[in-house]
Amino acid sequence: MSDGAVLHVKGRVLAGPDDVRDELWVVGGRVCYDRPAGARDVTTVAGWALPGLVDAHCHVGLGAEGPVDTDTAEKQALTDRETGTLLIRDAGSPSDTRWIDDRDDLPKIIRAGRHIARTRRYLRNYAWEIEPEDLVAHVAREARRGDGWVKLVGDWIDRDLGDLSPCWPREAVQAAIAEAHRLGARVTAHCFAENSLRDLVEAGIDCIEHATGLTEDLIPLFAERGVAIVPTLVNIATFPRLADGGEKKFPRWSAHMRRLHERRYDTVRAAYDAGIPVFVGTDAGGTLPHGLVAEEVAELVAAGIPPVDALAATSWAARAWLGRPGLEEGAPADLVVYETDPRADVRVLAAPRRVVLNGRVVE
Repeated sequence: MSDGAVLHVKGRVLAGPDDVRDELWVVGGRVCYDRPAGARDVTTVAGWALPGLVDAHCHVGLGAEGPVDTDTAEKQALTDRETGTLLIRDAGSPSDTRWIDDRDDLPKIIRAGRHIARTRRYLRNYAWEIEPEDLVAHVAREARRGDGWVKLVGDWIDRDLGDLSPCWPREAVQAAIAEAHRLGARVTAHCFAENSLRDLVEAGIDCIEHATGLTEDLIPLFAERGVAIVPTLVNIATFPRLADGGEKKFPRWSAHMRRLHERRYDTVRAAYDAGIPVFVGTDAGGTLPHGLVAEEVAELVAAGIPPVDALAATSWAARAWLGRPGLEEGAPADLVVYETDPRADVRVLAAPRRVVLNGRVVE
């Protein structure tokens, strides 16, 4: 398409779960619901259009051993784009991916800086590894470096204990979260275990990643405080394999991981039923491949979340939560077009017909 070209999307445009339009136009890279006067160089795309999908827990620039080179990071971003993921909340990366912001052909990224973990309590080469007395200073630094988010590692295996345990004293996270909020950033935390959650939520945290340890007694607290969860069920599916690998050395941890895996769907459905905001995240990067957003939406449906709400968790609701527009008049034209109605069957998300980013057809 030339710079003066107009894109016409017709069929069904899902501006919201119940806001269905017959068509939209893309002029100057922006959404327009009125036919532009004198439009000549018009490209037409037909089907069911959604706002560009959101992966709210993704890691661009991160591999199994830590940071990756620019070519690899570019391939990761392109893989996400191919599957319709056009907005990413990068939930921790040691790589500087600011160069992606200068590329109008790559997904938009909201960064949480680099993970902040307790010394020797996380994956090697991923995080700043520090002690509690340094937590506030590191949170302040990552709040300034990120795009409105900071990522903590809330719990991890304690090798002396042989099981998952919290990484931070309550007073340390309380001070750190307060500092992040003072600087205008929200805070999220990696949490598998049950006993790390109450202190984090009562300290004012905004989101919990994975949240496998969410229990019946904690659900009302999450709901009352409006703390969101990003379950990353495609990652939780790996727990049995991880447990098998650690069985000999850490049998208590292995048994715990299996229990968390076994009740994963019940945990997510109970959170949803209580009104806790649930969003789609794949945990791509590190050990998982990119491009898994359709699989994660299908997992939310398998957990018992209604298809339209699972779809909202990667589109309308997710974009609103992250402060980014969907298909409103004048918004950047980031959208995905499908053969059939994704509200009727979320499996169609795995097969985009067209991907439009910044008003240009890129796939």
